[in-house]
Amino acid sequence: MSDILPPIRYTPSIETIAVDEAATTAEIVATMRKIAETTHASAHSGPQLRSVHAKSHGLITATLTIPSLPQTLAQGLFATPGTFEAIIRLSTTPGDILEDSISTPRGLALKILGITGARLEGSETSTSQDFVMVNAPAFAAPDPKTFLATLKRLEPLTDNSEHLKKLTSAIARGAEAIVELTGNKSGTLTTLGGEPQHNILGETFYTQTAFLHGPYIAKYALVPVSASLTGLTRQALMNNGEPNMIRNAVVDFFLQNTATWELRVQFCTDLSKMPVEDAAVAWSEEASPYQTIATLTAAAQDPWTIEKIEAFDQSLSFSPWNGLAAHRPLGAINRARRPAYPMSAALRAASPNPVTP
Repeated sequence: MSDILPPIRYTPSIETIAVDEAATTAEIVATMRKIAETTHASAHSGPQLRSVHAKSHGLITATLTIPSLPQTLAQGLFATPGTFEAIIRLSTTPGDILEDSISTPRGLALKILGITGARLEGSETSTSQDFVMVNAPAFAAPDPKTFLATLKRLEPLTDNSEHLKKLTSAIARGAEAIVELTGNKSGTLTTLGGEPQHNILGETFYTQTAFLHGPYIAKYALVPVSASLTGLTRQALMNNGEPNMIRNAVVDFFLQNTATWELRVQFCTDLSKMPVEDAAVAWSEEASPYQTIATLTAAAQDPWTIEKIEAFDQSLSFSPWNGLAAHRPLGAINRARRPAYPMSAALRAASPNPVTP
């Protein structure tokens, strides 16, 4: 550990706002709104879907336990030892409800309840802290312009027939397997349907983008540590034609098992190699290892009940901008997210929400 550099303290000069960033962000929000409206129109009825991460695979209650930590780690939410109730929502990234044979990146949203302290602007009335994560250490696009280009490619696919989406996914999965044999991973291929069909419960999830951790710059990850979860890492799901095979696997697991993850933080120690504004760069874990700051435990339960669908899936929103000022999102991708999440939440709030199991 003697070769590990100290964490870098945040200064406003670290963030650089492009001249046309506001215009790019506005176009991202408009495109995401169009995707959400297209999927809602295609469904003809039912609730308005999220613009991204529309399909849920499990809704889980859990307990977050924060131990006594050294000063560098003991920041914001993690400054004082304690135990908090939490909610986990497992999802996949598209903005429409697809059969699980169409494989796309997996997401995990964590909402920690009963949080006090100075809050981010716009979340002052909330008492929760959200972490929104995906099962890859870096974002698929380096900046908002590139992300907008990806959205533009996905937009015309939103209303494609299910058969065409399955075919596209199968082709992308084959190409992704070849890429992974070289030790790499293609963000574009996985976004377009090339995510390997692994059990979602064995995955490690990452914030991908940078955040404040008190005065420092950091990223977060949620890592499976109980044997019940690590035994599922890279475990292939059998594609038996069941449209909800990911959800079924989650339900089957939690009806019988307890699960434990560790919430970990990775500090930025070298801005030249760990940029804040380029979200597509994975920070080296050798240069800055993830360090455990809390334990998340979920007891055996039914993760897909009508009550949970109504209370968690249809009524709650998850946003990286819902939380403490000590964990403010950093970088252009996070700045673009700031107006996008409220837009999606407002669309959903304005639509009917019939509860379906």
